[in-house]
Amino acid sequence: MDRGDGSSERHTDVPEQSAPERGVPVASGGESDAGSGSGGSGLRFSVLGPVRAWGEDRVLPSGSPQQRALLAALLMREGRTATAAELIDALWGEDPPSQALAAVRTYASRLRKVLGPGALVSESGGYAIRTPPDALDLRVAQELVSAAERAREKGDRAQARALTGEALGMWDGEALASVPGPYAESQRVRLEEWRLQLLESRLEMDLEVGHHAEAVSELTALTAAHPLRERLRELLMLALYRSGRQAEALAVYADTRRLLADELGVDPRPELSRLQQRILQADEELAGPAEEARPSTSGRRKPAQLPATVPDFTGRASLVRELGEQLAASEGSVMAVSALAGIGGVGKTTLAVHVAHDARPQFPDGQLYVDLQGAGHRPAEPETVLGAFLRALGTPDTDIPDSLDERAALYRSALDGRRVLVLLDNARDAAQVRPLLPGTPGCAALLTSRIRMVDLAGAHLVDLDVMSPEEAIQLFTRIVGEERVRAEREATLDVVAACGFLPLAIRIAASRLAARRTWTVSVLAAKLADERRRLDELQAGDLAVKATFELGYGQLEPAQARAFRLLGLADGPDISLAAAAAVLDLPSHDAEDLLEALVDTSLLESAAPGRYRFHDLVRLYARSCAERDEEPAEERETALSRLLDFYLATAARVFAIERPGDRLVAHLEPTAYAGLSFADRQEALDWLYAEANCLLACARQSLGGERLRRAVDLLWAAKDLGESGANSKQYAAAALAARDAAQSDDDARAEGRARTALTNVHLVAGRYTEAEDEARAARRLAVATGDAAPVYWADNDRGIIALVEGRLEEAEQHLLEALEGSRTDGNLPGEASALCNLSRVYVLIGREPENAIRLARKGVAIYDRMGLPLRLANGHYALGIALSHAGRQSEALKEFDEALGIFGKNRQRLWEGATHFRIAEAHLAANRPTQAAQHAEQALALGCIGGDRTRGNTLTVLGKALECLRQGDRARACWREAVDIYRKLGSTEADDVQLLITAVAAA
Repeated sequence: MDRGDGSSERHTDVPEQSAPERGVPVASGGESDAGSGSGGSGLRFSVLGPVRAWGEDRVLPSGSPQQRALLAALLMREGRTATAAELIDALWGEDPPSQALAAVRTYASRLRKVLGPGALVSESGGYAIRTPPDALDLRVAQELVSAAERAREKGDRAQARALTGEALGMWDGEALASVPGPYAESQRVRLEEWRLQLLESRLEMDLEVGHHAEAVSELTALTAAHPLRERLRELLMLALYRSGRQAEALAVYADTRRLLADELGVDPRPELSRLQQRILQADEELAGPAEEARPSTSGRRKPAQLPATVPDFTGRASLVRELGEQLAASEGSVMAVSALAGIGGVGKTTLAVHVAHDARPQFPDGQLYVDLQGAGHRPAEPETVLGAFLRALGTPDTDIPDSLDERAALYRSALDGRRVLVLLDNARDAAQVRPLLPGTPGCAALLTSRIRMVDLAGAHLVDLDVMSPEEAIQLFTRIVGEERVRAEREATLDVVAACGFLPLAIRIAASRLAARRTWTVSVLAAKLADERRRLDELQAGDLAVKATFELGYGQLEPAQARAFRLLGLADGPDISLAAAAAVLDLPSHDAEDLLEALVDTSLLESAAPGRYRFHDLVRLYARSCAERDEEPAEERETALSRLLDFYLATAARVFAIERPGDRLVAHLEPTAYAGLSFADRQEALDWLYAEANCLLACARQSLGGERLRRAVDLLWAAKDLGESGANSKQYAAAALAARDAAQSDDDARAEGRARTALTNVHLVAGRYTEAEDEARAARRLAVATGDAAPVYWADNDRGIIALVEGRLEEAEQHLLEALEGSRTDGNLPGEASALCNLSRVYVLIGREPENAIRLARKGVAIYDRMGLPLRLANGHYALGIALSHAGRQSEALKEFDEALGIFGKNRQRLWEGATHFRIAEAHLAANRPTQAAQHAEQALALGCIGGDRTRGNTLTVLGKALECLRQGDRARACWREAVDIYRKLGSTEADDVQLLITAVAAA
């Protein structure tokens, strides 16, 4: 048995051979390159699976099993000649038939006809197949492994991992499948051993880059298939420990020790025992990189998010050098963190961006940038920023977890092994910044803030003061031009002094002068002198910046000034052109002209094509201008009302595209401003997730007065954001705020709808008591106000809650009422939902299984007929449950697979996890514990609809599967965790699982 020593050779070596019986060659012999006959061109062969041959795109007949055995023996020689005696020995071993030589010649003749002339040649009393090296899957796999070794030696673990995975992908089942003969059998054993070594190597790299949860799922299945392979057990222990499952990791050791003693009469190897001790001691070096979700399906991306550097950057030479040297230190053993502090407008961002651009060659894997809006009243939430960073690094929405800690861990894992520069602009404090730091050598962080980050451990702190007079004049001159400044040196000094030597103020003043060719510097100085009293009153700091904004604002055309004021009213990190056009009540092209003009004046930033953002201080100034200058005052409310209408109308269109026939859109508040149209469903969903932060910010900003009901309805229409996993936390906060606002406004109708949205939030999280409270109140308010839709939605939700909590008769009653309400309203998707949920009740209540299956099929048929893919997934999910409880596991698995594919495509990560849990249940019922354990682990890695309760259920199923796999200690560790979860929830399942633990211990 291969016990392994951790070396790279152990994972990749395939022994060389000079005769078939000696193994698989790493490289061809000298003859392999001679085969360039015309008949060999276009041929491809496979041995890592069934032995097959292709000519062009056509599968060629390979003949009888013995003929395939001859073909396999020749292919494994990779171009070298095999004598007839060697081939006879390969096909029949020590007991060949009397006509063995004639049979070999017959097989060779037939193969020559199939493969064409030049492919199979006769020489030196034997045969050889001559093809290019890349024509055989084995050779391709060997080259991929060699390339992976080279990449790993260079430290590129991600590339090594990808190449190893590609090599493993060359296998198509068992190597040399169904090929008879002693040679084929020996080669199957060798190739399987090589495959397992490659798997171990790739799994090691999985753990090196933080793919712990994914590795646990795969290793659980592999240790079940190869229970005596200790290296797999060691990797499983490490993966579990790094996933925070220490008890299970130790249980794996206990299971392994008992199994080895029973089967082989030996103790675990020293490496395994040392690992157990290190886990018991919580060895810090064992922690390794943090957990990461599944690899990105969109590939490894190289972000390049730095804003453009200004062409007239001036001065700060010593700081540029100091910061550059600090960032270069990231090539060593620690991550470099530099923090720039200073008042608003002092040029922190400009300096940081300039330094970052200079340092780009040192960070070949990309640069991340974010404005943390720390000076505003709503600083960016770290989890929101992490979501954006993860997307930029190639992580799909479906893989982005909910919590801040999980996102931060995934972010650090995604950066491990890369050299990435992270520029965190305008930070509020160290607490906001800490989760955003990469945490690994090779990466660096550069951040700016108005406060000194003295509590940010290990940071290189730099205080940025105003410019010196010389630097200020130099910056002013670069913008205005040497000719205009040279003759008015004193006036120039007056101008920059009036600007407080703040770079932002100087830039605005200089840009103003540069745009007016008839002005002299003295004219500008005189204008600033007239405003001196205000500057003296405001003195320095941020208020001085506000005074400089007056200069730029005062020179705007009326339409530009109006746009500046109104756009500053909108919350959210940025704003799209379409949303800005709604705020301004203008066609998109007219709005774009105004926005680009504001960009030219530096009062607005172009965040990306078609998106704009304010510096947070400029936004505050714009709002003060709106309050001061906007006449009539109602225009502010009207502008925000148009923005809300835009989001509501567009979100309703997305909802209608995704759920055609759903009556929700008919119950929404009417809008006066039209939304966007979409070419297809994918475009609609892309808009919803791209605008999620701005949309939810608009909803929260609108929770009061005339806009309250539309804000609540916006949350209704965007309910998918609450189930996505990536935006669930922000959606939940908005729904809670909506309920409280409706209560404050004494608006029973809005409160009922807000509680309906909040019910769904609690259901997704598995907080069933809170969900029941909200659903009951929502129904009462909806009935009182005559609001039909929330009544049957609340009935459906209460049915689900009662179902989960085992109150089956009550669940049936609620769902029958939901069914009737949906039918009365003509809401077919609502009807289908009630039918599918009622099916699950009938499964548990003990009705005839066919009744449950019939109801679920009715629901699926409605979803299918109406073209509702995401809801169709819920239908397949319910039908799978009904079929599984009826004992029809094969049919159930087909339904679950359908659901899984749709949930994944629609970015519903939590539903993906729940479906994996159901698949695990079905496999366990079908006595396939290995597959059950694997899918249960995937459910744990993804998270599930239903929160902790579903996690407890998953751990229970996982423990049952592990017990079947003779991993009793790990099974009990899973059950103990499940018991803890159930007891915290006050669930009776705790007693049932405790009985499992007791029964196994007594056995």
